[in-house]
Amino acid sequence: MLLSYIKRIIFISAVLTQPAFADPDRWQRAWPDTDFSQTTIEDWSEILSGGPGKDGIPAIDDPTFVSVQHKKGLLEREPVITVINNGDIRAYPIRYLTWHEIVNDTVGGAAVAITFCPLCNSALVFERDVKGQELSFGVSGNLRFSDMIMYDRETQSWWQQAVGQGIVGEMAGVELVQMPSWMETWQEFKHAYPHAKVMEKPNYNRDYGRNPYVGYDSSTQPFLYFGDNPPHDISPLMRVVRVGQKAWTLDVLSKVGHVDAGDFSITWKAGQASALDAAKISEGRDVGSIRVRDSKGNDIAHDVMFAFAFHAFFPEGEWNY
Repeated sequence: MLLSYIKRIIFISAVLTQPAFADPDRWQRAWPDTDFSQTTIEDWSEILSGGPGKDGIPAIDDPTFVSVQHKKGLLEREPVITVINNGDIRAYPIRYLTWHEIVNDTVGGAAVAITFCPLCNSALVFERDVKGQELSFGVSGNLRFSDMIMYDRETQSWWQQAVGQGIVGEMAGVELVQMPSWMETWQEFKHAYPHAKVMEKPNYNRDYGRNPYVGYDSSTQPFLYFGDNPPHDISPLMRVVRVGQKAWTLDVLSKVGHVDAGDFSITWKAGQASALDAAKISEGRDVGSIRVRDSKGNDIAHDVMFAFAFHAFFPEGEWNY
């Protein structure tokens, strides 16, 4: 109840102050090292403060890991983000990313950013080597269409997490390379990769395992979102699997279990707890696990995001429902 009240206060505040930040000069005061003359944004009223300021949600820069056999505290149904590169296999529990949203790490020799935007349910992994420079990412505290705006510490440019694109600053228009990754249950990961590594609990005072967005994915309206709702009467908070510019609703996938899309296939398997439902992540309703693979069985970069976010960032996208 208290969380809902706080959300309403922030929402009303955002509406009242929205015109004040329609001018990028207002943002320049808080971001003096960002080049606001370079941007892909046409309507600055789309940018809102999410509440916490710059680094108010602290990204993790030096994650520690333990072996699967020695990991304690994770429950079977909890989701983790799985990343595999050059034989290096790692799991990043959503219970940590819920509170930090970005982990800067190196996997199989590649500098990567593991990202999770709870408000869009978007879990993406990007390469951090950009234009010959290794970037490190932080959380700006700002949102666009309810999606996290990241920033890089090297150029202070802003990046849209859902599409991996620079939107303000020196890196405006630059696209990050998305690496294949997927969300699965802790049980699935440890059974598939018993000798792999899993991220250990960060050294912060956070209630890891608790969901601060109780009931969010069954809401009728996204938080701090002022765009159009999806077409075809699709619920804004319906999860969709995005591959490129195409989306498949989880409603369909959970019924059929498998979709052959020509160059790739999508499979759904029951068992994964929603991170945005119950107060305890492990007790969330079953939303299942998704894998997207090509004809040779290789994993393909994709996203499992909310329908409103797909519509906002891919307005010409193709819906399969």
